[in-house]
Amino acid sequence: MRGRAPSTGQWLEEADGRRWWFDSGSLALDFAFTGAMRGAPGERLPSGEALGAWLAERFDALDEGGREADLADALMLRDAIARLAEAAEQGGSGEPGDVDVLNLFAAMPDIPPMLSGGSRRAGRATAAARQALSTIAREGVELLGGSGAGRLRRCDAEDCRMLYLDTSRAGTRRWCSMQRCGNRAKVRAHRSRSAARAAGR
Repeated sequence: MRGRAPSTGQWLEEADGRRWWFDSGSLALDFAFTGAMRGAPGERLPSGEALGAWLAERFDALDEGGREADLADALMLRDAIARLAEAAEQGGSGEPGDVDVLNLFAAMPDIPPMLSGGSRRAGRATAAARQALSTIAREGVELLGGSGAGRLRRCDAEDCRMLYLDTSRAGTRRWCSMQRCGNRAKVRAHRSRSAARAAGR
């Protein structure tokens, strides 16, 4: 089936080259973390080719052409999502200009779902990058305009503070990634307990 909801998450890279898996819980937030969000590890969309590769990892049957022309629009959408998400996490609604950008992209045609196996093809065989951007924008509208905004959280690690959508049933997720910040916190706690035990001897 084409047009299914893309899965979330992506590999991010530290300045020292270490890679770690980060699942923001939201396609729109994943897109914002390609360079616009606080804590993002640098620009991941420096070219239309990079944009095309990022979109192709998430959407089936995407057109190959026109990526450079779409890059400026993609960065405008990405930056608006990032600012709106940061504002929502703080309890605000963001700037009207950013709301307008998100709504503009959400109003464009998105990637329609298509069941495979039929004898005829309805519509185009491939989707354009602009349709993928519209799909991302629509998910952003649902996230920021619905109950998702109340589940935006910051990582508890003092040296991180990355933003994510807490999709856990109890709403108790604390870390951007257990692989990164969760494990570091466990190591720090273990060392602290070990030092306290050693001091008590």
